[in-house]
Amino acid sequence: MECFRIDESGYTGFDLLNRDQRFQGATAIAIDDEEAARLIREYFPRLQAGELKYRALSRRPGNHPRLLALLAELLRAHKSVTYVCDKRFLLILMFCDYAVEPYYYERGCNFYEDGQNYGMASLLATAGPTLLGKSEFEAMLAAFQRATKEKTPAALKDLVRAAQKTKWRELPEAIGPLAQYAAPECLSAIATEGVTTDAALVVLQSLITRMEVMSDGPYRVEHDQSKNLATYHDLLCRFIGHEEEIELRQSEIASFKFPLKLTEVVQVDSKASPAVQLADVMIGAALEAANVMTGLRADGLDPEKLMPLYAEDQFIHLIPSVDFAEQKQFRRGTQAAEVIDYFAANFGPKK
Repeated sequence: MECFRIDESGYTGFDLLNRDQRFQGATAIAIDDEEAARLIREYFPRLQAGELKYRALSRRPGNHPRLLALLAELLRAHKSVTYVCDKRFLLILMFCDYAVEPYYYERGCNFYEDGQNYGMASLLATAGPTLLGKSEFEAMLAAFQRATKEKTPAALKDLVRAAQKTKWRELPEAIGPLAQYAAPECLSAIATEGVTTDAALVVLQSLITRMEVMSDGPYRVEHDQSKNLATYHDLLCRFIGHEEEIELRQSEIASFKFPLKLTEVVQVDSKASPAVQLADVMIGAALEAANVMTGLRADGLDPEKLMPLYAEDQFIHLIPSVDFAEQKQFRRGTQAAEVIDYFAANFGPKK
């Protein structure tokens, strides 16, 4: 049975404003341990450590040509997908989903039609600090994150106050529901059990969407035993056990269909799994490239050499886009509302 090895990086739980880790992502690659071990020996024959780790390799510029060559072969010869998201943008998108959309829903407006939520989130991400006040905007996002986690009346009141302290009249369509009306439907959505800012579900949805397409039949997943991947493991197990037949369209190229072809998920010790180590190398390189491209890091693997190695269907990213016409076309006919409701109802925290 085909097996995808998964590794993640940048996971910070509910905290999507972590300054040290702006990006989160994961890689899934279909490769067995024997082939992975051969490639590691071929590209890093002098490796002394007991485990191949991207961060340790990347620190030495002399390793960069070999890393690029290894990544080129992995991407050319093996099925894989890498997902990277800007966590701050994801938090803003969640703000639109729960602190804005319910207000419009109550008034008969489909906020998700043709990706309007992505358009508003992109506008907020790029122009929000200027229009609303930089410190006030950041304080509002922090208050939203805390309210979504704590779900207490005090945290919800603090969120409304934070929204009111922004220059919300500059963008009332987005901030008005909270700042002007303290919309109870929005506060209720934020306080709903299962609503969370943890990005693990978003990352897994993207990986599984591609793995389901890449697999010709039933397949399995192996991943490291790390604490961060415990949430991923639990969600994967619940996905496997979900037997209801349903298909939900997310975008022009992505849909999610249950039941999955995925049949098993297993935790392994990465030290004993060369294949999982290569997944670590792949996601490490992708996140490092994202940090270099956005100026958050000055050194590392050259993004201009790395990014052309990916085929179009091997790399998924979630970042702001102010090309609203393109986004409208890409998300035309989306069932985003149904996707959010379905996953919140079926895969929220266990009661």
